[in-house]
Amino acid sequence: MYKKILVPIDGSPASNLGLNEAIKLAKDQGAKLRLFHLVDEYVAVSGTDGTVLYAGDLLEALRQSGKKIIEKAEALARRNGLTPESVMRESFGGRAAEFIVQQANKWGADLIVLGTHGRRGVKRMVMGSDAEQVVRTARVPVLLVRSKAAPRASGKP
Repeated sequence: MYKKILVPIDGSPASNLGLNEAIKLAKDQGAKLRLFHLVDEYVAVSGTDGTVLYAGDLLEALRQSGKKIIEKAEALARRNGLTPESVMRESFGGRAAEFIVQQANKWGADLIVLGTHGRRGVKRMVMGSDAEQVVRTARVPVLLVRSKAAPRASGKP
């Protein structure tokens, strides 16, 4: 039985699918739900050519966007009878997976529910897979909820 479910959210359709599944599980298990959002400051201050840009306004916009993502997720959880906890962290570089696993360890989560895009091939090699890294490094079970738009192995619907 799960008591503490961590769900990373970024507002994407894949993330929202993970959130919906985490809400169902939390209700079914009588578990606490923690929403986790990461603001990546590196994205805001890195130029494409490696130069550092002034990005005060952009960084603040990312923070405000993160707050809205959390508020929307909290409202959904509350409509489903839950009282979620929320954490927003900021990072400068590093992989999101590292921060997700750190948050799970720090809070004592016993399950991580994570939406995934299900990328394959070159896209996965180039972009990497935070979901895969969470699965490899987490000390607790990880439930991956695959995006409905993700490619299928056979290429058939």
